[in-house]
Amino acid sequence: MSSQTTQFTRQPTDTGSAPEALQQRSRAQRSRNRVRTTALFVIFFAVFIVVWHLATVGFDDGGLAPTPGATWDRLLEMLSDAFLLDGPNNVGIFYHLLASIQRVLLGFGLAALIAVPLGLLLGTSRVINDGLDPFIQVLRPVSPLAWLPLGLALLRDSQMTAIFVIFMAAIWPILISTIDGVRRVNPLFLDLARSLETDTKTRVLKVLLPATLPAIVIGLRTALSTAWLVIVAAEMIVGGRGMGHFVWNEWNALNTPSIVVAIVIIGGVGFLLDRSIAQLQRLVPKS
Repeated sequence: MSSQTTQFTRQPTDTGSAPEALQQRSRAQRSRNRVRTTALFVIFFAVFIVVWHLATVGFDDGGLAPTPGATWDRLLEMLSDAFLLDGPNNVGIFYHLLASIQRVLLGFGLAALIAVPLGLLLGTSRVINDGLDPFIQVLRPVSPLAWLPLGLALLRDSQMTAIFVIFMAAIWPILISTIDGVRRVNPLFLDLARSLETDTKTRVLKVLLPATLPAIVIGLRTALSTAWLVIVAAEMIVGGRGMGHFVWNEWNALNTPSIVVAIVIIGGVGFLLDRSIAQLQRLVPKS
């Protein structure tokens, strides 16, 4: 009888072993996935270099075709002189990159400051939205570069014109995404806030804005990527320091390895900018 009682009362003691085993398997799977991803990247990169070499070797064009070797040598040279500052027209690649980033962040920041509040207003007021929607739909498809001559004529300053072009490129993705996010908010949230007799400011800051944040972040991410695309083309026209100006000058000098290096730098910085907004997006709770 006592042995039966012992059998019936015996309970498992290690209740946390199953979750720990699942966590270990999950970590092992993530490690294997990282190894596979790294291996695939190395393979694709090696194939790309081989194809690039085969496509450019043997060209009798006086070095116009940028070979991998010439591009690597030029990359090392540009990095060694990255912080060169010898007068306004002889600067290293760092200062060109810094000028482009400053223009993009200024134009992007101004667009966000205007587009987010305006999007919240248009998303909550059908009357105001219907009144402004024709203007938005007419202006939104216009290429940002089409505003460049008008900016030069009105602002009379290349720096401000570049920022204005970035502003026009970034405002529409943020505005449209914010409006769409407001319209996707569950109406019960706003009805509950009204039933509690909260004022408009509280409803916007405590209910509407947090629920719309995921959509706003998506709009910011799209706008920042678009702004970085546009700035290179704008700087080719307005001149001054900047990655676009650097690329145009190198083309005029037929220095194509420098152009390839600039393209890699532009792509890398664009990737980092996108990742920064993506990290912000992960911090925003899903509504």
